[in-house]
Amino acid sequence: MKDPANSRRVGVGLIGSQFITSIHAEALRACGQADIRAVASPTVGNSRAFAEQRGIPRHFTDYRQLLDLADIDMVVVGVPNDLHCQVALDAAAAGKHVVMEKPLCLNLAEADRMIAACARAQVKLMYAEELCFAPKYVRLKALLDEGALGRPTLIKQCEKHSGPHAAHFWDVARSGGGVTMDMGCHAIEFFRWMLGRPPVKSVYAQMSTLVHGDKTRGDDNSILILEFADGTVAIAEESWTRLGGMDDRAEVYGSKGLASADLLRGNALEVFSSSGYGYSVEKAGSTVGWSFPVYEEAWNYGFHAEMAHFVDCVQSDRSPLVSGEDGRAVLEVIFAAYESARTGRKVLLPFHTTALRPIDLWSEHGKHPI
Repeated sequence: MKDPANSRRVGVGLIGSQFITSIHAEALRACGQADIRAVASPTVGNSRAFAEQRGIPRHFTDYRQLLDLADIDMVVVGVPNDLHCQVALDAAAAGKHVVMEKPLCLNLAEADRMIAACARAQVKLMYAEELCFAPKYVRLKALLDEGALGRPTLIKQCEKHSGPHAAHFWDVARSGGGVTMDMGCHAIEFFRWMLGRPPVKSVYAQMSTLVHGDKTRGDDNSILILEFADGTVAIAEESWTRLGGMDDRAEVYGSKGLASADLLRGNALEVFSSSGYGYSVEKAGSTVGWSFPVYEEAWNYGFHAEMAHFVDCVQSDRSPLVSGEDGRAVLEVIFAAYESARTGRKVLLPFHTTALRPIDLWSEHGKHPI
């Protein structure tokens, strides 16, 4: 006999089986209203191993077989950036709600197709920006919203480590860009969310490839300056060149005060290991020697709250806190940032481009050949 309580749970399918999907699975398993029912990965053996390790009943090498399952309500997509659009289109056609890992896709045309397809199919397109759910940052926003800091004047966010954990991030043909695409997207949506999503008025960016030129033609360091329509200025510092582990911090300055939050410090253990260890949300740098692992790291980064929220959106037919439209807005700023880095000038928004990838603007005229 079918368990009535289980029938009300949201059936989840995971598309992908690498690092970020392992985080998604951990977060979803902590959500009582979610039931992971299948996983798909094209690499032979990966989905089977992933499923067996986590007690997931079904596994596939073709994600379209997962989409055919009647008991899957929502898919969580953790695949390389160049596959995001097609997976979303296929999921929408199958009537599945979509949680898309950042960045939304490679270009604005793809974003528009994804948004339109999900709207036609009457499914939700949810954009997985975990910083909007990180407990420290949620408290930071609450202080700003209640007026404790006065009118915001400057917001800063930095995310730095020694480089991405997956090979496809180094390949700009697949990723669409370097550290600005990989981590700058976090900062942009963080700023928008903190301020209540006023329009971005302009972007100025400086980008360079200083350390990892042997691995990528993308930027491994970037600084972004965003000016919002309400007058607030935001500064993002993003880097793949920081040794010694992860750095993820934010600061908010207002007319009546200031506040800062460090996602990692204040939560960490002090560890010395001569052999190193494997688990870290970002897998940033070596864990041999001294390191500072964070207790309940995925929770501190907001993944648990993020997935619980998206499951509730499907179950209760609510609008998501972070949507496909938000993912598109972030992507537009990223394209403007690469254009600014190429020209050395401030770029005004709205920014219209038919470029296939943000990196194409930076590499134009052979300045940074791909």
